Amino acid sequence: MRIHIASDHAGFELKAAVRQHLTARGHEVVDHGAHTFDPDDDYPAFCLECGEAVVADEGSLGIVLGGSGNGEQIAANKVDGVRAALAWSLETARLARQHNNANVVALGGRMHSLDQGLGIIDAFIAEPFSGDERHARRISQLADYEVRVHGAAATPGAGGAGASGGGAGVSPED
Repeated sequence: MRIHIASDHAGFELKAAVRQHLTARGHEVVDHGAHTFDPDDDYPAFCLECGEAVVADEGSLGIVLGGSGNGEQIAANKVDGVRAALAWSLETARLARQHNNANVVALGGRMHSLDQGLGIIDAFIAEPFSGDERHARRISQLADYEVRVHGAAATPGAGGAGASGGGAGVSPED
């Protein structure tokens, strides 16, 4: 699977470990920055680029990393078609995929040990969308909002298939 990843300075070391871990597991990792450690860098540009890449790259997932993951999640969610979830446990990572068909996970590098962080990321990647009608319906409502308010075209994977993998597809017309 292709996985897009981004971080600021606070997630920079974790990003290197995550890239190595995912590559060893056979995933293709695309790094959207930061590419060098800069204690004064800002996360929005990296996270926005990562989110845009996930939406444009059907079947991929994204990971955004920072100190807490909060700002990174907010930034990624500004991209139409991104459903970024802040995960702080194995359960929240799994539920993000099962119930929300999240296509980006945010994680705080200062919040977890390396082993915990890798476990959360692995749980997110491994969990499929449930495809349950109630979950697909809710995701479709969000896609409808994007189209209505932002004038965005329906995004790949907005309902179940496509950018986030698994489950039955749902278009805004459904």
